Amino acid sequence: MYATIKSFYLSIFLGLFVSIPIFGQENTLSGTLIDDQSGEPLGFVQVALFQSMEDASPTVFSDTDENGEFSLRAPKGKYTFKAFFLGFEDLIVSDIDLSTSKDLGELSMKSEGQALEEVVVQTTKMPVRSTMEGITVTPDNNLANTGGTLLDILRNTPSITVSEDGSISLRGSSGTNILINGRNSSLTQNLDQLPASAIEEIKIINNPNARFDAEAEGGVIDIILKKGQDFGTHGNVEGTYGTRGRSNIGGSLNHRGKRFNVFGGYNYRDWRDVGDRSSTREIFETNETLEQNTRNSSRRTGHNLNAGADYYFGNNVISYEGVYQYGMDYQTNTLFAELERLENGELFEFDYVRRNNENESDEGIDNALIFEHSFADKGHTFRATASHSYRNQFKTQNIDIFRNTLDPDPSNLNGQERAVTDEVRNISIFQVDYIKPLDEKRKIEAGLKSNIREFDNDYRYERLDEQSQEFVEDPAISNRFIYKDQIHAGYFIYANAGKKFEYSLGLRGEATIVDTYLANTDEENQQRYFNLFPSVQSMYNLNENHSIKFTYSRRIDRPTAWRLNPFPDITDSLNVRRGNPNLQPEMIDSFELGHLANFDKSSFATNIFYRHTNGQLDYVTIIEDGISYSQPDNLLSSTSYGVEFVGVGEINEWYSLNGGVTIFQISVDGSNIGEEFTNSGFSWNTKLTQDFKLPYGINFQLVANYESPEIEAQGRDLSQYFVDASIQKGFAGNRGSVTLSVRDIFDTRRWAGFARTNTFNQDFYSKRETRIALLSARYSF
Repeated sequence: MYATIKSFYLSIFLGLFVSIPIFGQENTLSGTLIDDQSGEPLGFVQVALFQSMEDASPTVFSDTDENGEFSLRAPKGKYTFKAFFLGFEDLIVSDIDLSTSKDLGELSMKSEGQALEEVVVQTTKMPVRSTMEGITVTPDNNLANTGGTLLDILRNTPSITVSEDGSISLRGSSGTNILINGRNSSLTQNLDQLPASAIEEIKIINNPNARFDAEAEGGVIDIILKKGQDFGTHGNVEGTYGTRGRSNIGGSLNHRGKRFNVFGGYNYRDWRDVGDRSSTREIFETNETLEQNTRNSSRRTGHNLNAGADYYFGNNVISYEGVYQYGMDYQTNTLFAELERLENGELFEFDYVRRNNENESDEGIDNALIFEHSFADKGHTFRATASHSYRNQFKTQNIDIFRNTLDPDPSNLNGQERAVTDEVRNISIFQVDYIKPLDEKRKIEAGLKSNIREFDNDYRYERLDEQSQEFVEDPAISNRFIYKDQIHAGYFIYANAGKKFEYSLGLRGEATIVDTYLANTDEENQQRYFNLFPSVQSMYNLNENHSIKFTYSRRIDRPTAWRLNPFPDITDSLNVRRGNPNLQPEMIDSFELGHLANFDKSSFATNIFYRHTNGQLDYVTIIEDGISYSQPDNLLSSTSYGVEFVGVGEINEWYSLNGGVTIFQISVDGSNIGEEFTNSGFSWNTKLTQDFKLPYGINFQLVANYESPEIEAQGRDLSQYFVDASIQKGFAGNRGSVTLSVRDIFDTRRWAGFARTNTFNQDFYSKRETRIALLSARYSF
């Protein structure tokens, strides 16, 4: 099968792009590629023969084997040989006369000089690599990600935790700036819609330099999508089927010649879920107890399409990158509530059921045009980017209410409500970056960026009037909130890389313009401010195996649009969420001191970090007239410090492991609101992945996660832990594979926590269907 597919695509490729005589003797060019520094063979390097360097496509191409050896067959003639490998300079051998077969012997490839922020710990095919700035994750090298999404990758990444609603925390901070291909995008609003198979790698940057936006307390998570760079035509198809009818199917295809690279991929996902949630709230003053239990079921279908192209001409590259998403989400949430209150010595009881049938369509598109020019001197580049991202979420809710009963039978129906939410997001980015080496050691970088966003949220809420039997809009809840902001930035970086000591100093300036408009009340709110954000990155190389690093960055976390909208979300009428239009941005100072140890088959990174935040944004809960209101507010400050350890290692030929431990102390000072909003606590989390190479080409993997209790302003989230297992069998020379995965095999994962104040106690417990089995098949050609 594999030979047939490969022959089919190869014949198309040769027929379109290469003119080769049908008759005539072919000869062989062979050789071995090695690392110029270590002398080790370089496996899986792309090699090709061109009739001339002006040709758009090679005459023949292949890869070196695991021993670095290659063999190329071509008709008699003169050729230019070229080898390509990420992290190494291109190797070119000109004027090869292939009148007879030749052996070029050993050819050395030189490692590229890497910029300070690109220094990585080199290991083999590990799914996690420690870098000077943070962590780089390669999803394809982790079986646990098979058939999953971006959220599944992040759940298995050291120092990251994923909450029940899919929000991300990095070292205990929920403020992270999530990018796609280095750009801000509205598509990041739903990370569970990006399939793991479409992601090339994820860069987690704890202390980004001045080139990156200063946005977000925790740092930057940059999602790099696959685009394909191998010469010739390549592709893959994959499918997943799991318990409760969960399914996922997709594929990708790319073709690259010397002038063009074209790529595309498609994924369809159909995911079902069920779960339960319970909460208990006690209000001391009124002797009131509220017990609530919610049953929910959901189904989400989604299409994800990414496509793009690169055109190479002279020292220039023009690229297009695009992503299109469309999804439908169907949910049914049934809330059972029991309220008890002691009034004048008598017990008052009230029961009700609230059933919400919710449908949501979600459409998004992201387009980017990129131009890059390389000057004659190495490392001297100019890059310009223009991108636009659009997302439209349209949601309808039909709510049935059953008062004075816990039986949601149609005969007990005595209230109806409905709501429509239409939210549109637009993000436009314009950016230029310039890098100029001053000499072999020093370079400067400079750039400008404009980030222009507009979010329009139109929410209409109606109740059924019993007399007229018509739905009537409630103006106290319906609202239209428009958020616009512009962030115009400029940055400058000076870097110096000596043999032992390397450093870079950066300064970024950002001018922020924020305008909000609440249509119901005709209220406008404006904010204008300018901030400077310095950054420092340095590394001292003790020897070839050990390095010490120090980084610092000043950052900002601006309140999001939905946090600013004051109108309430009354999905649960006794537990209301609302925004706060008076929020101010957080200002953060972040420091990190670390040690990197790099060996042949293992690497270790230890980082000590400290972060202080002024104006900490956090959710607080207050009780008014028996109703719980949860809203964000600016606390006085917060401090977080701790240590993180990340290690990867190949113990022997059949066993390898990687993982990390993050230990930190968080102190929250909300005394500006009240003494009960001041809290502190110790937290830690750990993740461990073990890989076993078994006989007959079978791979087995275990992934264990533990997250300790973590404090909030008014309480604590409880611990959670789970174990995933996967087994994979390759076939067709490992071009194909079949993988069986069982997530949360002991069914232990749940979300729980509590809030404690002077006026009330509140506990919650949530359990979704987390133990699921998935069978996946994948084939590459």
